[in-house]
Formats: sequence, structure tokens, C-alpha cells
Amino acid sequence: MPQTADDMDAVAVRTWCSLALEALGREREAIDAINVYPVADGDTGTNLYLTVESATQAVEAVFAAHETGGAVPATADAVRAMAHGALIGARGNSGTILAQLLRGMAGVLADGHDADRLRRALAVAAAAARQAVAHPVEGTVLTVATAAAEAAARTEDGAGTTEVARAAYEGARTALEATPGQLAVLGRAGVVDAGGRGLVTVLGALVEAVCGQAPEPRRTAVSLLPVPDDCAEADAEGGPAFEVIYLLEATDDAVDRLRTRLDRLGDSLVVVGGDGLWNVHVHVDDAGAAVEAGVEAGRPYRIRIAHFGADRVHPHAEPVQRAVVVLVPGDGLRDLCKEAGATTVLARPGEPPASGELVDAILRAHAREVVLLPNDAELRHTAAAAAEQARAQGVRVALVPTRAAVQGIAALAVHEPDRSFDEDVVAMTAAAGATRYAELAVAERQSWTMAGICQAGDVLGLIDGDVAVIGGDVPRTARDVLDRMLAAGGELVTLVLGEDVPDSLADALEEHVREGYLAVDTVVYRGGRQSAPLLIGVE
Repeated sequence: MPQTADDMDAVAVRTWCSLALEALGREREAIDAINVYPVADGDTGTNLYLTVESATQAVEAVFAAHETGGAVPATADAVRAMAHGALIGARGNSGTILAQLLRGMAGVLADGHDADRLRRALAVAAAAARQAVAHPVEGTVLTVATAAAEAAARTEDGAGTTEVARAAYEGARTALEATPGQLAVLGRAGVVDAGGRGLVTVLGALVEAVCGQAPEPRRTAVSLLPVPDDCAEADAEGGPAFEVIYLLEATDDAVDRLRTRLDRLGDSLVVVGGDGLWNVHVHVDDAGAAVEAGVEAGRPYRIRIAHFGADRVHPHAEPVQRAVVVLVPGDGLRDLCKEAGATTVLARPGEPPASGELVDAILRAHAREVVLLPNDAELRHTAAAAAEQARAQGVRVALVPTRAAVQGIAALAVHEPDRSFDEDVVAMTAAAGATRYAELAVAERQSWTMAGICQAGDVLGLIDGDVAVIGGDVPRTARDVLDRMLAAGGELVTLVLGEDVPDSLADALEEHVREGYLAVDTVVYRGGRQSAPLLIGVE
């Protein structure tokens, strides 16, 4: 077989990440729906999406750093960024395993990117993933990864990256179809392994990245059905109550001791990483003990604890008819929303909540009907997954697709629990949709934007998610943003100030609106510690 072109370079890595993210976005709900093992919590697709999203962002950052000189980064830089991004952003059991697979591949591809390296990368990745799992089980993503590596190894000498990638994909797809016969819980549910299906999706994106054409879809031998209720109930009764995930800075020896300790505390233990940085995932009944073990091993951070069941709700509490669950970027807005009667989830800068945390908040509200306000475009998949999980537990949940905190404030302002659920959701959705949103940010590097080229340190005014204004200071940029937003009309301006922003800025902006737009009112809130110094809403 003739040698084909070597396509597994930095550009191919970037394309692979982008295509994988797009494909997982399309299939997220379908993968969530067949999530049976190890816990039927309906978030495998979402967790894989968020893991690849983090990997993609890291690769894009490497390319952005080379934009000034017009150069393309080295393949080694691209694959290492991909692996690091996946590691720090890994979510859930399958996402953590995928991060280890990408890390294993990166370790080989950093030294070369021909077809033979791709074969070895797939083999190293599959072995590394098995080593990261405390008790490997067949019929899971591990089986699919091993089959992909073995199929790639069987390609002829002289095969190119395209042939190797196609072989890995076909091997993974065949192995996926066999998973219901290897794992009893899959067979009972009539589904293939969710994590394995996600890996097949990622490998399909790899094929498209190296040859420019997506693999032909093939009808799977097993019907992909939603998880039956009895499977979810059995899992909830028999497994640990909490999922604990954190990043950990620690030595290899300390991590070895940590593995032993966490293995005694719970199950589904996966520890991935190396070179002093690790991602720890475990299911336990004592979440505090799992975190304490991390403290003893090193420095844990980005700690996420998700509750699998509804045990936190008092069994004798009388459910209310309706509640609102709101994600907020800072303590100030959390207090504001609580005063309005909402249940809040704090989405700290750089620490977005997991879907399990949102489910816990929905159940904690103890209502028959819940309106969920994500208030962040990046959390839409997580919120959708949480809504599906809560519906499976008997709660009627409506997701209002708010993309910013100011839209959530507008929706909450028109909430009326006494009217019908559908009418309330429609009114809240309309209020959110009628609110344009903006935020100020500081550019970290020189880059191209919709408003032109910005330099590091420039103040950026983003309107509805796109950079519309580039300025030299916060007050002037804020005024320019307001003028652009109010040019299309408006009745109410909402300003949410960050922790370090002085009250004088709000006073100046209020005066600017009052003098230039006589019929427009302004309200000001303190948001506390949030990612943006200023959030703006115009209704």
C-alpha cells in the first residue's frame, strides 16, 4: 500500500478538536440518554463535550499566541495543549478517561506525527487509560479504546495516517456494538456503552481531520434507547451518593498513596495526569473524606462535588408548586436572587458547576415544577443535561435559555408562581429574550476581533457575545457600549458591578444614561467576585 501524506500535524490536531467538539455537541443528548454505567446519571455526553471543549480552547490559545508572526505552532505544542486542556477540564468518569487517552496520545505524537507514531499513540493511550482506572471493566470505553488500538496496529506497513485512523475508528465501532454482551447492565437496558459511543465519535472526527471526509455512518446492531427507569433506580439505590472531582498538585508517590486510600472509600476511581498535576475522580458516600485525602496528598483545587440522588431533600417536607433555580456569577447576585425566592448555584469564574450540582439544586428546591436559568451560553449543555436528569426523577423542569446574568434578572423579575407553569415560562423567556446583554473584559493578548485588532490590556466591550468596542479604559468603553445598545431603543438599563469596581463608575454611567436617554431608567447591583468587571443589560 503506498505511503499517503502525513496529515497529523498541528493543523490536523486543531481540526480534530474542533470537529470532535462539534460532533459531541450534536450527539450529546443521545449519549446522555444511554448513560447506564457506572452511574445512570445522564451526563456522559455532556461531560465528554465539556472535556473536549476545554481541550479545544487550550489548542486555540496556542494558535492565537502564534498569530502575530503568522506562524503555525509545532505539533508538539498543539498536542500537549490538547492533553493539558482535557486534563484540567475533564468531567465525570468518561471525560476523565478521555483526558488520559488524549494525554497518552500526546506523549507519542509530540515526538513525531507519521502513521507509525499514530499507531503507537493509540496503543499507549489505551494502556494508559486502563492503568488510570482502579478496577477496569470490559464492555466500557476502555474496551473500545483497546479495540481501536489493536485495529490500528493491524494496518499494513506503509499505511498512511488516513488508513490508520480509519482502522482505529472501525475497530472502535465494532467493539462498541459488542458492549451489551460484555456488561450485563447494558444488555438489560438495550444500549451500548455511552462512554464508548463518545470515543467512537471522537475517533470519527479524527478520521475527518486527517482525510477531509467523515466516515460513513453505520447502523448499530443495538437499538439506542433511553435508560429504563428501573435501571436508574437500581443504580441510585446501590451506589455511592457523591461524585467527587478535583485537580491535584502532588508527587507521584503521594498519588500512589491517594489511589489506595480512595479505593477503600468508594468506587469508579480514576486518577489521570502526571508531571505534578492530576485529575482525580471517585464516587463515595463520604465526600469530605475524599477531599481530605487530596489535602493530605497535595494541593487540591477546582473541587466539584455532585450528589447522585435526592437524599438531601427532607422526606417529610411538603413540596411547593414551583421554584426557580438560577446560576449566578457572584455572591452579590446570589443574595439578590435568594431575596427573590430563587434557589441559587454559584458559577465561580473558571469553576463552572457540574450537571450533578445543578440536579441537586433542582431537587433541593423541593418543587413539583422548576424553571432553570443557566445565565451562561457556555453552560447550556450542562443545564440541559441536569434538566433531563431531574425530569427522570419526576420533577417538571423548563429550561429558559438565558445567556447572561442580566437576562436571568429580567426573567426572574416577571416570575409569577400563581399563574400556569406554561404561561410563567413563556413570560420569563420573553423577558430574557427582550434583554440585550453586554460585558466588559480585558484583553490578555493581541488578537483579531469583530471590532478589529486588540492589544493586550485593551478593554473589550462584548455585546451579545461578540466584541463590539475596543477601548483604553473601563468608563469610556462602558459608555460606548451603552450608546450602541441604546441606539436600538430601551426602557431599562441594568448594571452589575464587579467586586473591585468603584461606585463612582455606576454613578457616572447613570448620569450618562439620564442625560442622553430621558425615558430610560437605570438599576445598579453589586455582583461581588465575578469574571467581568461590569455586566450590562438593556430591556
